[in-house]
Amino acid sequence: MRLTIVIPVYRENSRLMESLQKVTEFVRTARGVAVEVVFVDDGSPDNCAQVIRSYIERYGLSQMRLLNYAKNQGKGYAVGVGVQAAGGDLILMSDADLSTPLTEWAALKAAIDSGADIACGSRAVRGAHIGTPPPLCRRFLSRIFNRLVRIAGVHGIRDTQCGFKLFRAAPAKEIFARLRTRRFAFDVEVIALARDLGYRVDEVPVSWNYSGHTTVRLFSSGGQMLWDVFKLAIRRMICGSFKCEQVKRGENK
Repeated sequence: MRLTIVIPVYRENSRLMESLQKVTEFVRTARGVAVEVVFVDDGSPDNCAQVIRSYIERYGLSQMRLLNYAKNQGKGYAVGVGVQAAGGDLILMSDADLSTPLTEWAALKAAIDSGADIACGSRAVRGAHIGTPPPLCRRFLSRIFNRLVRIAGVHGIRDTQCGFKLFRAAPAKEIFARLRTRRFAFDVEVIALARDLGYRVDEVPVSWNYSGHTTVRLFSSGGQMLWDVFKLAIRRMICGSFKCEQVKRGENK
């Protein structure tokens, strides 16, 4: 079994070295799976790419590689770049702050082994553990966002935004090839697309800690997320689903 971990990176310089060390430890201690890690630097204005590249070269980490480009495109775009470059049978998306420990991937894999095509880590279902909670204002925005997600037609998933998701490789590549939303609300479209394409999506409780450092800005990023989901809701109300855009498997083959 081969596992590719895709980690989008943007302005992570202040905590990057700690994350790199934790990722290295996971790669070295993983049992029963061959792990590769794809870091995708999303046009960071700091020296994230240089730090990652130097670290990989210094320790001779052939299991890790860096993809980067000059202009910031958004987290969804960055994850898509990593997914298309992934060589694993399974693809794990993880935030760079590792707010959900990589060892939690085993819980997601159990869902995949049970028949899921996508296993979404969740902070909102029974069994989840929140160590350090986010500030009250972020929790309030999250509730508003989740209501709009349901209006967009994505039901049954209580936490779409947890940055810890495991995919079978083929569904992941198909979904991200069709993805329109480039920024933080991309998770919602990923789940909507997956269901329209007939893939099974499971929600799995995980452990999570608020890191205290995030590139999601409460008003600018939050407003963009709400706008992206609103556009998704309008598209789905007009079309009923993405089938009107000919995204059923085989139609564009």
